[in-house]
Amino acid sequence: MVKERPDPCQRQACDIQVCLQANNYKESRCESVLRAMERCCEKPTAQDSVCCSGFRKTNRRKPEDKEKR
Repeated sequence: MVKERPDPCQRQACDIQVCLQANNYKESRCESVLRAMERCCEKPTAQDSVCCSGFRKTNRRKPEDKEKR
C-alpha cells in the first residue's frame, strides 16, 4: 500500500484562504501569507504540489496592479 504524502504547501494555502476571508478578499492585507506561499512553492519539495500549480511566482500580480483595474 502506497501512502500519499500531504501537499507540502497545504498549510500555506489554507492560511491564504483564512486571511482573505477575514479581510474581505483584499489581497493587500494578506501579503505576508501570500509571500509565505511563494516561498513554499519555490522549494524543491513543492515542485509537484497541487496547491502551487496555480500559484507560481510568474502568475501572480501585485495587489496594486489589480486595484488599478
